[in-house]
This record gives sequence, structure tokens and C-alpha cells, in this order.
Amino acid sequence: MTGTPNDRAVGALMGAFIGEALGVGPHWYYDLKQLHRTYGNWIDDYATPQPGRFHHGLEAGQNSQSGFILELMLRSLVERQGYDEADFCQRMDRELFPLLDGQPHSGPGHYTSESIRHAWKRRVAEKRPWHDIGGAADTTEAMERTLAIAVRYAAEPARMSQAIANNTALTQSSETMLSVGVGFGCILARLVQGEPLDERISQQPLQWLADDALAFEPVTTRKPAPDHPELPLRARRHNVRDALYVASDIAGMAADPGTRIEPAWKVSRLFGMPCAFYHQLPAAYYLAATFNDDFEQAVLHAINGGGQNQSRAMLVGALVGAQVGLDGIPQRFLGGLERSRTLQELASALARQIPD
Repeated sequence: MTGTPNDRAVGALMGAFIGEALGVGPHWYYDLKQLHRTYGNWIDDYATPQPGRFHHGLEAGQNSQSGFILELMLRSLVERQGYDEADFCQRMDRELFPLLDGQPHSGPGHYTSESIRHAWKRRVAEKRPWHDIGGAADTTEAMERTLAIAVRYAAEPARMSQAIANNTALTQSSETMLSVGVGFGCILARLVQGEPLDERISQQPLQWLADDALAFEPVTTRKPAPDHPELPLRARRHNVRDALYVASDIAGMAADPGTRIEPAWKVSRLFGMPCAFYHQLPAAYYLAATFNDDFEQAVLHAINGGGQNQSRAMLVGALVGAQVGLDGIPQRFLGGLERSRTLQELASALARQIPD
């Protein structure tokens, strides 16, 4: 673990943008032989999508739609000095939804995920209010934007958990998704605060649960939800405890010399290559713990695992960026990322808002 909380916060955000952009070319190759025929046996940099593939039309180093939405979230947090749900929703209404048509191959990045298509349909086509558009997708799209909330409120667990739960519920309304989103946010927040990603990473968040410091009601108790009137409580019951244990268990496994996955990219074959969070998060935690001081190896093993490698690399980039800080991210990844300077300025502005 290196750098200051400010440096680690910027590293987490830029790591997410870099991981997402690395996936633009080789995204969603479930046939690894086809992936290797197209990009060689080892992808080591940004790549341009092939004709007819997802994100065709983008260039190497550009972000696709998850990066676009993360930037919307980041701008909202910076300009509003924290999470302002109405402002975020207005930005989605104004800056994203007019670019969509409800079809998969549309919008920024030339592909729109299921959860965002569902939200567009209910919000634009059916004209429903924002609190009534969330769907049942079990993918990681909400985590990919709420990671900025985890960074902003890394020192304020009640605000962090409440804001992540509320924002997740906008597009993915199941209690399971709220739980795992809050759990991921807690882990990322601890990394920004300087805690290593090892078998003890869940101890402080579990203590937050015991102390009622998280702004929701754990399902394993009969105690009422803590009172945090400054933020709306959209979803009361989350079983975040299991999501926290998973991070510690997998980080401990990564450190155990008797349990190795070689090469590490094959973690995607062990936990699964598809899009659901129960495939993505275990692999992301393993890679982020295995390469906790090597950003390059972490994100490249995430990409070379195939399948939903873009989300995997985005989550890994945030987790390892938070451990190595901005200074630990190779300059070639920063230099090859389109609009890197603008994104770094935004990330730095957000980091300055984090209380001591």
C-alpha cells in the first residue's frame, strides 16, 4: 500500500477508466482460441475492436458506456460536492438517454447493457419516475459507477452505504445487488484509506455493521435501521455481511502458497467468464490481491481471461489503483487513455473532497 489517501483515490478512479478502456477491443470473447487468433496470445495494451464486434467504431484507448456513466457520476459528485441523486438522474436524462434507442448496439461505446436498456425503456418510452425503473439484472453495472461514491465517502461509511444503495436501486433494484454493491464499496473504501487487501480487509466493515455505522438494517438482526435522516432510505434490508466475507476469503486464498491459479488469468475459468456479479467479483478480488502492487499485471490478467473481461478489468483497475495510487499506474496506460488529463483533473477534484 503506497501514497496518500488522495493519491490512492485518484489511482482507484483512473484505474477503473483504464481497465474499462482496455476491454474495448477484446470484449466478450468467450472462445479464447478466437481471442488469441485475433489479438495474439497475450493482450498487453489498448486495442481497437474488430468489425462486427462489440464497440466497433471506437478506437484503442477510448472508453465505452461504462466509462461514460462513471464520468457522469464523477462530474455530479464533484460539482455537487457529494452525492446528489436528483442531479445524477438529471444528467442521465439529459446526457445519456437521448443517445439511446433501446437496442443493444447503440449509445456511447456502441453498446448498451441490459440494465441501462431496461432503465431507458421505463424512463423514456414508458415515462415512469426514476424510483420506478429499476430492474432485476445481476450484473456489475451499478458497481462500475458507484465505485466513485465509495471513493468520495471512503471516510464516511454511513453516507457511503446509503448513497451506494440508493444509486444502485435506480437501475438494479434487487436486495442482492444492493448488498453486493455496498460490500464492494466498503472494500474499495478501506483500500483508499490505506488498508491492504488481505484476509483482514473485512474486519473494519464488519465492525461498522456491529456498530450500526452503515445506514441500513442488516437482515441478521431485529434492530431497527439506524437513523440517517440526511439521506433517503430507499432500501432497508441488505445482507452485506456475506459480500464482505467473500473479499477476505478470496484475498486470503490469493496469499496462500498452497492455493495458486497459474497463470492467474485462468481465474476467469474457475469462477466463470459471464457477466453476473458472482462470476466477476471473486475473480476481481483474486487478481487484485494477487497483484496488489502491480497494476499492469492485474489489469492485463483481467483482460486476458476473456468473457466479460471489460467489467472484470474495470473492477480490478479500481481495486489495484487504490492500492498503488496514481504513481503506481504505468505512464503508458495513462498516456494511451483518451482524455486522460481531463479525467485525472476530475478524479483529483473528487479526491480533494474526501475528509481527513
